[in-house]
Amino acid sequence: MEKTVLIVEDERAIVEILKFNLKREGYETMEALDGETGLRLALEGDPDLILLDVMLPKMNGFDICAEIRKAGKVTPVIMLTAREEETDKIFGLEAGADDYITKPFSMRELMARVKANIRRRDLDYGVRPKGELLRAGALTVDPAAFTVTKDASPVELTQKEFDLLLYLIRERGRVFTREDLMQKVWNYDYFGDMRTVDVTVRRLREKIENDPGKPELILTKRGVGYYFAP
Repeated sequence: MEKTVLIVEDERAIVEILKFNLKREGYETMEALDGETGLRLALEGDPDLILLDVMLPKMNGFDICAEIRKAGKVTPVIMLTAREEETDKIFGLEAGADDYITKPFSMRELMARVKANIRRRDLDYGVRPKGELLRAGALTVDPAAFTVTKDASPVELTQKEFDLLLYLIRERGRVFTREDLMQKVWNYDYFGDMRTVDVTVRRLREKIENDPGKPELILTKRGVGYYFAP
């Protein structure tokens, strides 16, 4: 069955280029030139992946992504942004985006990210995580229910924050480079902005650590990468 990608982008020339390349890779497409239409298609059209511009008429990409997640949709979202400021990337990831790519972008890189996110979505749907509860101090992770609690209170995580936490806590004590995590959590072999890992780790620490400035759970191995405290 062919996969469908929803393109939410107000520049028609970019839409046409994206359509051409996606169809060449075997994907069907849906298009929206404004935010409100994009949100409606995201909720009603059930795409396999969404390419979402940030600056849109009627409704911006951050708000669209947040509404998609509020509706319980776990469709992969790759945000397209013309700005490289880290605050924009934080807003996107916090809204629930799986990744972001900065314009102008390499079409080869974008197609690789599309394939990786759709492949990971298929894996997530096909094999529901199993296993007993994972605990670290006051933190409890339930892989089967996709929930995290701290001192018995729920912790709201984005999909990627949950995926990263689950991977690290299952491999506690093992140090992973950013490249390792991009491959294992984001499913990227080469492509991807390594700052995505740093931003996601920082946001995760802010939600699960008692003092994010002095983390006790997700630790940094200077010059190497990250690991979960043994």
